[in-house]
Amino acid sequence: MKTIIALTDFSAISLNAVNYAADMACITGSNLSLIHVCSIPLTFSEVPPPAYSIKELIADAEEQMKELKEKIIFRTGERIKINTEIRQGEVITEIDDYCALLNPEAVVMGTESAGAFERFLFEGKTIAAMRQLSWPVIIVPPKVKFVSIRKIGLACDFRKVAETIPIKEIKDLVNEFHTEFHVLHVSSESGDSFSAETIEESGWLQDIVGELNPIYHFINDTHIEKGINEFAEKNNLDLLIIIPKKHNLIRKIFQHSRSKQLVLHTHVPVMAIHE
Repeated sequence: MKTIIALTDFSAISLNAVNYAADMACITGSNLSLIHVCSIPLTFSEVPPPAYSIKELIADAEEQMKELKEKIIFRTGERIKINTEIRQGEVITEIDDYCALLNPEAVVMGTESAGAFERFLFEGKTIAAMRQLSWPVIIVPPKVKFVSIRKIGLACDFRKVAETIPIKEIKDLVNEFHTEFHVLHVSSESGDSFSAETIEESGWLQDIVGELNPIYHFINDTHIEKGINEFAEKNNLDLLIIIPKKHNLIRKIFQHSRSKQLVLHTHVPVMAIHE
């Protein structure tokens, strides 16, 4: 049975991501597993945190998880099986271990709100999850609800396509939702200036994904994040797939969050699938 894992710290943003995961599970017929990791409180001395405070932390998490499960059961009308897991330790390590047990089709988590987003992204867990987890990770922006996935976009740099494109995962996703599939390439190249490598690699991609009837978009823009944002806005993407080879694209997409709310931040869930 397929499984979707949803991370929660019981904040409003993570609860929105849990609802997104639950609604997706209803459509795909997947099980839903909710996980909360109790991080050991930081101390600035050699004295460990008191045992009773850790026990209270876990007990409180268990109570909140019980209430959350009841809400999701009511939300989904008992159409899906829901499991819960409370763990203690380092967040990404525990999630990775849990994923190894369940082999999920996706891990769903929320982002942070606009004011603290960049701090959360680079000092928190979003990038860490994208870097370290071997399973597809869906980052759900605040207030985004799962309705359906009608349009999927793949941000592609047309480099080492055959070796890096996770074609099985993409085909499974497109076929499951019977969605439009858009391939987006943003670069400073245009028209006759496309390099031989770009032309060759785009041909390889067509050979690989041709059966999905992809719609190609070659956008001339020196700012990758700007090109992606404008495309996502104009084309109403429901999901953007990123292949975080060296994570440069992820950082470029989110690096200007102080200056404006990014389209991807506010409207479009991002799925990171490793090569």
